[in-house]
Amino acid sequence: MIDTRRLRTLRAVADHRTVTAAAAALHLTPSAVSQQLVALEHEVGHRLLERDGRGVRLTSVGRILLGHANEVLAQLERAGADIAAYTTGTAGEVKVASFATAIGLVVAPAVGTLRDKEPGIQVRVLDAEGDQSLTMVLDGVVDVAVAVEYRGAPAEDDRRLSRIPLYSEPFDVVLPRGHALAENEMTVADLAGETWIGPYPGNPCHDVIALACEHAGFTPEFAHSSDDFSAVVALAAAGAGVAMVPRLALRAADLSDVVIRPVAGPERRVFAAVRRGAERHPLLIPLLDTLQDTATHLRQTTSL
Repeated sequence: MIDTRRLRTLRAVADHRTVTAAAAALHLTPSAVSQQLVALEHEVGHRLLERDGRGVRLTSVGRILLGHANEVLAQLERAGADIAAYTTGTAGEVKVASFATAIGLVVAPAVGTLRDKEPGIQVRVLDAEGDQSLTMVLDGVVDVAVAVEYRGAPAEDDRRLSRIPLYSEPFDVVLPRGHALAENEMTVADLAGETWIGPYPGNPCHDVIALACEHAGFTPEFAHSSDDFSAVVALAAAGAGVAMVPRLALRAADLSDVVIRPVAGPERRVFAAVRRGAERHPLLIPLLDTLQDTATHLRQTTSL
């Protein structure tokens, strides 16, 4: 009989690629994780991991077992949701991880609405970038992630997650006043050779910008880095370079000394994600519905 706790450990190691990182995500010691993996190998009678540089990767048998683990863990989420619906109804705490812009535009308004509609649901919000929040959901740290598409993100058909689309927003070019391109329509290709300001590598928006530039035939040179878009706009206003910023993130920035120009191509696609099977949980259904309603209102009242 395979212990489901060990299946969760296997999935964490597959996601994080090292025993140490998986242990931190599961709030266990590395030795405890190693012991669980050894026990799981004894249960299935095969090696499940092999060395890969400084980390580990799944063997062929490990990948087969991981596929089944995802199905088993999703079914356990469904079982927990059904039991919760039968026994407790809608009372309890839900943890949501979201990046800052979406907290202001979608999550916070949804929390306010939900407080009136479902006072028994207590929502706890954690600020996390889009790539971090998905891992937090898979590791069980939070129940819901409000995340963005990025290079390397789990695919839409990933069997570990259920997704709920919320909204998409374009990126706009931010130029210093007086810039040679400030009065013209432009394409991303027109920005080749410019000095760039943008998020740090690893931030999903950095990936979107870099990929848009690659498609336009060049690699952007990031001279200045900040994950705070208000700081990015301030640097552009000071003449430090050009930037591309998600349109809704510009709402919180001082635009008095910059010029904003729309550009075709890059966009930030925002969605909510839960562990597959958990979308039926009675605490999550009202929250996910309210997030969708809030996002619909956002799309109807803004220029996206």
